[in-house]
Amino acid sequence: MRILLVGLILIAGSAFSQKKNEPTKSFLITGEVKEEKKIKVEEFPNFRESALGDVVITNHLGEVKSQQKKLKGILLRDVLEKVEIKSESPKVISEYYIVCKATDGYTIVYSWNEVFNNPAGESIYLITSKEGVPVADLEESILMITPRDYKTGRRYLKGLTKIEIKRAN
Repeated sequence: MRILLVGLILIAGSAFSQKKNEPTKSFLITGEVKEEKKIKVEEFPNFRESALGDVVITNHLGEVKSQQKKLKGILLRDVLEKVEIKSESPKVISEYYIVCKATDGYTIVYSWNEVFNNPAGESIYLITSKEGVPVADLEESILMITPRDYKTGRRYLKGLTKIEIKRAN
């Protein structure tokens, strides 16, 4: 009976555990684009880098979870400008949104206008270094952060693997 109980506890624990982030060194931009594009961390120096300083990561309640120090990053907007979306007219671009996925399944979403037609787009970053350690050497791999969010942890993504461009129906 004890063995059965221990087995059930182990199965239940693994069922509710979060999948671990796998390290990523590149991500794919796919979806409603004319041509898919793979971006490697080696290409990050081709984009303008900004010093973000220290960013406090908070959960959905605003409680401090961690502090990321000495961050540097490149704008998501600059990276996305390298792809052309499928659209019959510039008038429909406002119907598009951007889905960013991590290796553990965590997903964050931005609207096209939020990234390209709003001051918010000036603070959505792919991290290039943390505490002086370049992205290629970070345990968390490719990180995304929106430091101007009130609850920064909601859109703090570790292990970016894919960005999908989608159109709302």
